[in-house]
Amino acid sequence: MFKIIEKNELNPIEFEIFVEAPRIAQKAQAGQFVILRIDDNGERIPLTVVDTCSKKGLVRLIFQVIGKSTADLAQLQVGDSLLDLVGPLGKATEIEKYGTVLLVGGGVGIAALFPIIKALKEADNKVITILGAKNKDLMILATECEKYSDELYLMTDDGSLGEKGLVTDAMKAIFAKEKIDTAWAIGPSMMMKFSTLTANEAGIPIFVSLNPIMVDGTGMCGGCRVTIDNQIRFACVDGPEFLGASVDWDEFINRMQQYSNEEKVAANLLKGGMQNGKA
Repeated sequence: MFKIIEKNELNPIEFEIFVEAPRIAQKAQAGQFVILRIDDNGERIPLTVVDTCSKKGLVRLIFQVIGKSTADLAQLQVGDSLLDLVGPLGKATEIEKYGTVLLVGGGVGIAALFPIIKALKEADNKVITILGAKNKDLMILATECEKYSDELYLMTDDGSLGEKGLVTDAMKAIFAKEKIDTAWAIGPSMMMKFSTLTANEAGIPIFVSLNPIMVDGTGMCGGCRVTIDNQIRFACVDGPEFLGASVDWDEFINRMQQYSNEEKVAANLLKGGMQNGKA
């Protein structure tokens, strides 16, 4: 059993938990993830390892409530335990001294971007970070990202924090004045797609972290298949990071929507149960 040692509400729909998992805490690297299950009837949920404390044996996870399983996860409290926590999974980010790097994060994807920011700064890179969110209330980890960034730009859809606009607007401005050696973008699928197009126009290689549906996390089920350079790859074992220019974005985005009807049904059932006091 993996006990929740600490839980914090970042905003009404996003939470962070610190889970007791000593062996994972010792091994996890930037870019890797875990798959958790709340109980015997629970869905398997992949979450990026945001941070670890090997001394205390803790793994830090951040998630957004977007369906029944994450809503159930948000109901757990300090002292409760997860049934399963498997990891670290996936290939770690290739951390080296590139020179000047650009990190672009959107929404809850900022949680996955943070450990990469931290690792690249510790490798003595100049780190420029762009974070985007719908509004100031949904901007997460800005202070922590700033700690490991030489420059930090905040973008919100409504202009309530930083500048009003898209992360791609900030990317274009930075490319116009700064030589960037390598870039990363993690966030919603459409954000990563257009971040890739923006970087490609500037001739900058950009890595993205793909988050398709996963079941076992070991490459056996094939649920997380993605097309990379016209070949099938599995995000759980071949990724989750790939060069953005290699991704078949239209296929990836379509596959991410294939269970949207079932997700709506589950959400409606959860909402009905909560209204009836049965959740």
